[in-house]
Order: sequence, then structure tokens, then C-alpha cells
Amino acid sequence: MVAIKKFVFNPFQENTYIVYDETKACVIIDPGCSNKEEELALTSFIKEEGLTPVKVVSTHSHIDHILGNQFVTSHYNIALEIYKEDLQTLQSGEAVAQMYGLPYKPSPEPTSFLNLEDGLTFGSSQLAIRFVPGHAPGHIVFYSKTDNFVINGDCLFYGSIGRTDLPGGNHDLLLKSIREELFTLPDNTKVYCGHGPETTIGFEKLNNPFLS
Repeated sequence: MVAIKKFVFNPFQENTYIVYDETKACVIIDPGCSNKEEELALTSFIKEEGLTPVKVVSTHSHIDHILGNQFVTSHYNIALEIYKEDLQTLQSGEAVAQMYGLPYKPSPEPTSFLNLEDGLTFGSSQLAIRFVPGHAPGHIVFYSKTDNFVINGDCLFYGSIGRTDLPGGNHDLLLKSIREELFTLPDNTKVYCGHGPETTIGFEKLNNPFLS
């Protein structure tokens, strides 16, 4: 069984996730830790739970989701993996950080790219990967059929959707992606969002004003 720990980090109130199973292997998804206190919160949980980080992965590489990339990859000596269409967004991180006036240690380049067919494996677990562009050109989500959840980054929020006015954003494409890749999941699938509280697929089908 997969367990999930959520942290809320940085000025954008971004959700960082640690996903782990009974083997104690864990994956860090979208590390947004941006100061010493946030780094300590992340590392303390990992130490207290006896976890072994094996991968750092991104749903997408907007600046609020990658502020901790350099720290976690170097601290745990593990590699960053992203979807190939996300590379340009990752490489724009330094310029975006300067625009927002954010301190930023540039993210390392990925050592390999995530593959939709292979999914994301760690310990004795596997998450499926779905390509969900619209908020960002290389946006993906991680879905567990066994444990009935999806970590969906900034595609779908409680009663809302991701913004599409950033470089590479496309409103119509995001709506299409949500309908085809998220709304085809079971209604009781728990949705872990990149910001804010959790929701479910069924709730958003019935109540999300952007998708009615």
C-alpha cells in the first residue's frame, strides 16, 4: 500500500509530496522547499519514517515546483526525472526566479526522462503516468489504480483548474486533457493537487464550474 505525505512550501503555497510504500523506498514529487526550515521539515520526516529516497520527479517544472530540486538531488544523491516535453520549462527556471525575485539554486538537468509506457516504479509499487498538457507543455500526472489516487500537479484543483496564461499554456487543451485523462478515472479517485486541498474526480465532474 502506498502512503502519501504532503508539505506546503514556498511563497506560492505549493504542495510537495513524498510517496512511499512498505519497503520504505520513497519518491519526492515536485520539491518546492525554498529555505532551511522547509528543507528541514522534508528531511526530518524522511529520517523519522526511515525512508530511502530513490527518485525525484516532477509533474511539471514551473518555478514553484522546482525550488527544491537542487537541494534534494544533492542531499540524497539521487537523480531528477521529468517528462521530455517539460525540459524547456525546467531550463527557464533561473530567468523566472529572477523575474519573481526568488532565491534559486538552479535545478540539475534530468538524467533520464519519464516514459508513459513504463510508469513510475519504486519499492514494490508502480504508478501510471498520464500526459496532461495545457497548464504546462510537459505536464504529467501520477495515478495509482491500486490505491485509488492521482497526484495531478496544477491541472485540476478543488473547484478550479490550473492557470493557462503562462508560457506554453493553452486553456482549451487543458480542458481537453482533464476530460480525457482525469475524468476517465473512477469517480472516487482522490485527487492530490499542486496547491490547496484534495478533491475527488466525481466531485469535480459535478461541481467544477470550468468543466460543467
